[in-house]
Amino acid sequence: MSEFTYHVGQQIRKYRKAGKITLQQLADAIHKSRATVCKYENGEISVDIETLYEISQVLQVSMAQLTTYQAPEDRLVGNALELSNKNPFFQAKKLYFYFYDGRYQRMKDGIIDIYDKQEDSGCYEATLSICTVSATGRSSEIFYTGKVLYSDMLIRFSFVNQYNPLEEDLLYIFNPLERRDFTVGLLCGISSADLMPCAFKCLITLKPQELTEKFRQQLLFTKKDLKRWEQLNMLMVDNMGQ
Repeated sequence: MSEFTYHVGQQIRKYRKAGKITLQQLADAIHKSRATVCKYENGEISVDIETLYEISQVLQVSMAQLTTYQAPEDRLVGNALELSNKNPFFQAKKLYFYFYDGRYQRMKDGIIDIYDKQEDSGCYEATLSICTVSATGRSSEIFYTGKVLYSDMLIRFSFVNQYNPLEEDLLYIFNPLERRDFTVGLLCGISSADLMPCAFKCLITLKPQELTEKFRQQLLFTKKDLKRWEQLNMLMVDNMGQ
């Protein structure tokens, strides 16, 4: 079992007992067997996002209270080093970044360069450059600098626009559980054009991609995505192959 799965199970057990709810009562409320809920709490199996939402409603807590987990810094670095021989996204010093901007109906691409922080072993810095084309056809490049944090499930980039310090973006990408040359992520920040909060689904790849129509479809939100957001009132993306 992963530490995260075990942590979520322990949180479910803690809040269930605090609410004086039995295993059977929780199982009945989420339409699962008692044995399945027991496995959730013991960390033997992971909880899918829809079930986790149902559990949070029954326990009357937020999903964040069930999932917030921070491993010690030395363990995060250790995991990154341990997994570096297995996962190409931990080894990569250059990644390719893509998203679709519906305002201009254009795919946008960028490059993420990752560097070892010279004065602090095990810490990493990164730059992100995004090529943009305005509605009038004018092209420009936006340049960001920031930091990288690795874990066994996610890689987090925090970037600041070098021309506008107000714009600080967070890019979360999944660490693929299987070997593949792309992964899905969510870029959260503000629009540099109108300074409005926004979020984009994005693809991060190990090699440059051709900007074809088929590739554009992979950057779009699906009807399944929209249905789930309406149900959970939460914007999220899955760690799934395209």
